[in-house]
Amino acid sequence: MQHALKAAAIEANERRERAGIEVNGAMPGLYVQFESQPGVPLQVTSLEDSRQGIEVVAVSQSKTEEAEPRRIEHATVFVPDGKVKHFLKRFESYSKTTRKKKGERRYQDMIDPVSTLRLATLRCLWTDTSETYPEENETIWWEVWLRRQDGSELERLMEFAAAQEIDVAARRLMFDDRIVTLVRSTPVQLAASIDVLNDVAEVRKAKETATVFVDMGPEDQGEWALELRDRVSPPSADAPTVCVLDTGVTRGHPLLEASLDSADCHTCEPAWGTHDHHGHGTEMAGLALFGDLVPVLASAEHVVLRHRLESVKILPPDGQPENPPDLYGAVTAEAASRAEIQAPERRRTFSMSIAATDERDRGQPTSWSAAIDALAAGRSFDPSTQGLDYHDDGDNPAQRLFVLCAGNIDETALSVDHLDRSDIDPIHDPGQAWNALTVGAMTEKSVISDPAWASWQPVARPGELSPWSTTGVTFAEAWPIKPDVVFEGGNVVKNAVGATDYGCPDLSLLSTHFKPASKPFVLSWATSAATAQAARLAALISADYPSYWPETLRALVVHSAEWSAQMQTHLRGASGKRALAKLVQRYGFGVPNTERALRSANDALTLVAQSRIRPFIKGKMGELNFFDLPWPRDVLAELGASPVRLRITLSYFIEPNPGRRGWKHRHRYASHGLRFEVKGPTESAEEFRKRLNKQALEEDEAKPAKGGDSSEWYLGAQARNRGSLHSDFLSCNAADLAERGVIAVYPVSGWWKDQPKRDRSDKGARYALVVSIETPGVETDIWTPVAAQVGIPIAIEP
Repeated sequence: MQHALKAAAIEANERRERAGIEVNGAMPGLYVQFESQPGVPLQVTSLEDSRQGIEVVAVSQSKTEEAEPRRIEHATVFVPDGKVKHFLKRFESYSKTTRKKKGERRYQDMIDPVSTLRLATLRCLWTDTSETYPEENETIWWEVWLRRQDGSELERLMEFAAAQEIDVAARRLMFDDRIVTLVRSTPVQLAASIDVLNDVAEVRKAKETATVFVDMGPEDQGEWALELRDRVSPPSADAPTVCVLDTGVTRGHPLLEASLDSADCHTCEPAWGTHDHHGHGTEMAGLALFGDLVPVLASAEHVVLRHRLESVKILPPDGQPENPPDLYGAVTAEAASRAEIQAPERRRTFSMSIAATDERDRGQPTSWSAAIDALAAGRSFDPSTQGLDYHDDGDNPAQRLFVLCAGNIDETALSVDHLDRSDIDPIHDPGQAWNALTVGAMTEKSVISDPAWASWQPVARPGELSPWSTTGVTFAEAWPIKPDVVFEGGNVVKNAVGATDYGCPDLSLLSTHFKPASKPFVLSWATSAATAQAARLAALISADYPSYWPETLRALVVHSAEWSAQMQTHLRGASGKRALAKLVQRYGFGVPNTERALRSANDALTLVAQSRIRPFIKGKMGELNFFDLPWPRDVLAELGASPVRLRITLSYFIEPNPGRRGWKHRHRYASHGLRFEVKGPTESAEEFRKRLNKQALEEDEAKPAKGGDSSEWYLGAQARNRGSLHSDFLSCNAADLAERGVIAVYPVSGWWKDQPKRDRSDKGARYALVVSIETPGVETDIWTPVAAQVGIPIAIEP
């Protein structure tokens, strides 16, 4: 390695001389890339020394080309001229064969994981996906991340850009230790920057934004829409659907027509028509089918659609009487029945990006939210009685998944201090519905390149809650954690005097316009846009797993979610589990990931169980369900003290009792509750059962929780056991988890127990249990041993 480092230093000087560019104030140095042994993580922090000016600037991963690929880590380190000796001394110490003296360091922790090192190229600073790296002479917009040092970083970049005749955007984003700006060039032009500048930390491909499409004229937009239509394979006739409950959908839009049959366009009132009179419904339909259109339009890839659309118009057009506010529950119920009468056997997810505008309920059930809970639980709308009844009183009522928006901050109340504003603006009715998947908005959109918005700055940092999103922070502890998850909902802007505005194309999503002859595309934002994307993910899961229940789809969406790095800065600063719970009521369980929701990775095993339980028997607590899971016990035991993470999500639908009569005993809102627990590593089966019985009794008697193993869990029982969806994480060592392969689901009280005549326990209460084990940073296959136990075919490379 000493030889390789010396050779890299010589080559760096040669490349600098060949570039022939001098930049005032640039500190000469070289970028060195360290590559790990396959399956062995680098000790990244050991590679830098801030006192010497040596800094790790970029870390990326690749995988070996093996039947069972192993991860390789790459760390690119900036080394100032004259500081190469820092590493040479460590390599010399490492290579010594003499007996180690007391207190002497040989730097094995730093050097053992390293396979090779080399002089870095521009590609070594690329931290985006490898397949998006441009061809050598392809001109693109780059996100260039500069190290903040002396305040002159941008001046040096501009001087370099002038010498290379490349463009630098006027906009930039300042962080504590980084400056992000946009540069338009080829890789060949930009490559010299790492030889003559000491400021570049990493490069990525600039995010495509809606600006380029909304700035086009109608004719150009139409050509782009037709180009996309021609590379779309429409869904099959029996594909699952997203049923959009909104203002109607323009079926004739070229991007929607093949996925929305005329027979699947409905209205609650025939006089309204099924057309979109407003635009909101068609906008939601585009997002529910494609997601944000920007990356889809910018790509040249073939698009295979695996779900369809349905539309029910639930809002009256101009000139028609508005729906009475207290009847929106009935309107929603009738809308669901219209779609189901047309196609009773179809798998569907209902998507509703409409909410009340008042904030007075603060988590308490209303007629609208209770109607959605009842519909989700399997009740259906009876037109003759205008009631919600069980049409099939057998064991399989038609449970439904409703995806609801959290509701938006009013545009007049958008604030520069957006988190404070969102925390006091509660989720709007019916987003508090227990059985729904409620969706808030976050944003990664934070770079403005449109000259029309040159005097404005984004309000929210990337990865933060969108300024549009309401939250459940003010909900009382009796009510569910809401929102459940957050999706991209765009950002808003602020100016120098603190005024806010919205509609900046760079900070918005793109969807389908309801008058495609005028313009095919429209900007979209806020929790409405986030909700349509969440419904799309539920439909994608349903397409892959046709036997999964609505409860399971909801569980998998939530289980796939993770908090962004920006969200985690707040979570890490929380003082105790109560404070953590408040932050989860802001962010939900984070941002869902499609790949995690659909597949288990080798180092992230996910197990899914769908089952039933009888919560009560003759007014007393009923069954306990135990799962002796196909645990990768031997693999976990071999990992010993390695850290692992267990995540469990339990999803079920309660039957509501919405009258506001104190919410206790026979007047409780929920028909029943379910809880999960994990056996302790040294606990016997009988001890485990006794602990569960005691916990169920204490919750029934409303005794404060104490003891138990809550402290091991990220949220703990008190914070997570709210509503009808419970998700939590347990971090421990692998050997400990190896002995905890039994999970129990058990009931706690609800009004079914106190009203035996209305108790439906004998039908069995359905639930979905999702369990995953992650071994972050440890290269081991925990999926294959479990697959072998449960009989899943395992592909073997020839």
